Amino acid sequence: MVWMPYRLWRVRVFCPACGKQLTGAGIHRRARKVLDIDRYYLMVTETLRCSVCFLTTLSTSQTVRDQLDLPHQNLFRLILTCKYACDIRVIRMLRERTLGNSPTRLVKQLKENHGEEWLTRLAHYLGECADFVDRPSLFPVVCQEPPEPIEIPTSRWLLSVYGRDILSRMDHIKASITSMFGSILKMDSTKKITKKLSGHGKGTALWVTSLGNEVGQILTSVLTVQEGPGLDHMVSGVMERYRQAAVPPPVLLYVDCGCCKSEGPSKVQTRFGEWPDLHIRLDIWHFMRRMAIGCTTDAHPLYPTFMGSLSACIFEWDAGDLTLLRQAKRAQLRQEGVPSITDLVVDTKISKMELSLYCRRKTRGEETTISLIDRLLQELGGARGRDLMGVPLLDQVRMEHIWRVQKHHVKCIQDVPGVQLYTEVGSTTKGGVVLTRYRCARGSTSLESFHCHLNRFIPGTSANALNFQLYLLEGLNRWNQDRGTAAVTSKPSSLLTYSGGVAHCVNTNSLKVFGRAFVPTFTPPAKYTGELLGVDYLLSQTGQSLNVNPDSEETEGMLEDVHEGEEEEDEGFQEEPSLAVSSLLDDPSFSTPTLPPASMAKINVSAFCCG
Repeated sequence: MVWMPYRLWRVRVFCPACGKQLTGAGIHRRARKVLDIDRYYLMVTETLRCSVCFLTTLSTSQTVRDQLDLPHQNLFRLILTCKYACDIRVIRMLRERTLGNSPTRLVKQLKENHGEEWLTRLAHYLGECADFVDRPSLFPVVCQEPPEPIEIPTSRWLLSVYGRDILSRMDHIKASITSMFGSILKMDSTKKITKKLSGHGKGTALWVTSLGNEVGQILTSVLTVQEGPGLDHMVSGVMERYRQAAVPPPVLLYVDCGCCKSEGPSKVQTRFGEWPDLHIRLDIWHFMRRMAIGCTTDAHPLYPTFMGSLSACIFEWDAGDLTLLRQAKRAQLRQEGVPSITDLVVDTKISKMELSLYCRRKTRGEETTISLIDRLLQELGGARGRDLMGVPLLDQVRMEHIWRVQKHHVKCIQDVPGVQLYTEVGSTTKGGVVLTRYRCARGSTSLESFHCHLNRFIPGTSANALNFQLYLLEGLNRWNQDRGTAAVTSKPSSLLTYSGGVAHCVNTNSLKVFGRAFVPTFTPPAKYTGELLGVDYLLSQTGQSLNVNPDSEETEGMLEDVHEGEEEEDEGFQEEPSLAVSSLLDDPSFSTPTLPPASMAKINVSAFCCG
């Protein structure tokens, strides 16, 4: 690779010290060795000198590259360290933080790629040499020994390069995160990954709190020393974001606690005081988990039946959607030649996934829900609530106390009238019947999924404050773009990219040249609002700050202070067996929940009970 922007493109670059124009001073005497996917290659560059202050600068320095336009900057595809250099194609393989995609795995893959490429070249060389050896000659043919294969850097070095790659895009990442909005918000906290924070911030983070929207995108995610008052600055920053962008405030917020109060506004309502019309609702799955604490054990054979019946007490299926799905399933079974198609057979053949995709649900109302749960607890509190060994499902004293407290929260789990919770995302034809696919925005399930993936964003077992911040924001930004792509109702584009700056540059220039945008799905982010995210928010609570200067030795040391840990390879995914869901359909027996005998209560339907 030859990197000489001054000599090749005649661009004007200026001295970082005095501001005068730099001139060429010849090729630099050192050639850098660059790690690529299947080989090493060399890079040569030029030296630039200021004629006024006589300062010498390499054209690969960040001060020179920042003076180029974006298309020319992107032609420099290397990430430089003190001694080595890495091609950007290698680091792109680390960006997708999924199960099994560890630095250790990448090192093994690079060793295999380099080994096969070296053997291929060696076989070609030795084959040509063998031809010369086989030819008759007066003198013996002496061939030069081939060079030894070059060692692959360690996974620690790859992680430090990965951190530099994220650091170079940090401004765009923060701007993208603070450009997210939503009309239905969800707030949830978790203790996952807080123990991974090492360095001077170790032991200070107790919670990771995230705020998401109806399509699963994350508006903000912060580490805090406490869950309650420690979130005031986060909430005020989000409300300020809405106000500056002139975006209408959200109408609904799902929380896992603090939804209501016996007298006066709750703590959550006070915290979101600038939005007086915001409806606070309790996540239904958290409500059900509170009720489940009254069971003697979740290993009881009647426990799945209790959770399924509790869900039936809260929800009811849309009659029109369910009738249409039954018609489609009946027609599909008739096309497959299934004999004796009865209503029971049709309901049995409807899968859990089909119900969640094509049928909407709504809450039954406060009075109806209380009445049904009272009836459910009475039936399970008697003989029908015992297994074949006579062990009761419910702890009567504990369940009576839990239900007396949670009865006041039944109003908090009801749907808000007039708020559309379902969005049409497409249609499917089954048996000649057109079914509409829906996406539900109820509850905080999307945040639970995000928190499950948080652990994958931080490679290894621990990370200092800088690396933790870089990994977290990079994973959060990619998560948001994936959720935004999945929320599009039209056919997704074949172009998959997370380089927002390049896409914006392409659209800007293509509008001038061709009058159209080449990446129409891309929307440039707004300006970074200055909100504190991730570790920055935590350090502000402890009176510290994370000062990041890409050229400082302190930043260099923190980037190289990585702990790759011991990560196991992904052994694959094990699918759960399909669950019978005929008992979940909105038939008369389901509208008024009844309990099957204990011998029939082993059907696991709890996985479908979440809001």
